[in-house]
Amino acid sequence: MFVPKNLRIQEKEHIAQFISEHSFGVVVSDTLDATHIPFTFKQEEGEQGVLYGHIARANPHIQQLTGENALVIFSGPHAYISPTWYENGPSVPTWNYAAVHCTGRASLLNDDETIQAMDDLVAKYEPALLNNKTLMPEEYQDKLRRGVVGFKVVIEHIDAKEKLGQQRKVPDQQGVFKALQESAELGDIQLANYMHKRQLGVGDIQ
Repeated sequence: MFVPKNLRIQEKEHIAQFISEHSFGVVVSDTLDATHIPFTFKQEEGEQGVLYGHIARANPHIQQLTGENALVIFSGPHAYISPTWYENGPSVPTWNYAAVHCTGRASLLNDDETIQAMDDLVAKYEPALLNNKTLMPEEYQDKLRRGVVGFKVVIEHIDAKEKLGQQRKVPDQQGVFKALQESAELGDIQLANYMHKRQLGVGDIQ
């Protein structure tokens, strides 16, 4: 991913938070096969962290995730930006967004590691389910687990980008931020909320 210096996310903690909040990613192998799945991120493991996921055993993509290179893409909020929102022209339409790309070496997990990775994922989104043996009895879980394969990606490089118009003049930033906030489109509102949280591309609005 092309990341100009002024659009690069530098803070490791924010990158970790971004992956956690936008954890439904796309894993792409050297063969250009791709699978959409949720991930958990262990920032404390390895030099740059480790991503954990699992896919269906019937998915042939799993054969490409055994000791091979992998790219995992996490996409954040994004929206169309109209040139009419800027104070002055000339200008053209663009698209603002945030994204994180992680590259590294993929390898399969053993059965115990796969169970732990699946439990970690449930614990993140609905921890009460882990103790709900009525809804998720052990024999039922065991049956489903036989149909999946866990894997991890030991991250070797991260590209993290926020293209939020933060490089533009203050009046232009304010015009875009105001238009996104007042939009009826969910994607526009989500991007405005992200910009406000990060205090990027909002001009001098606090």
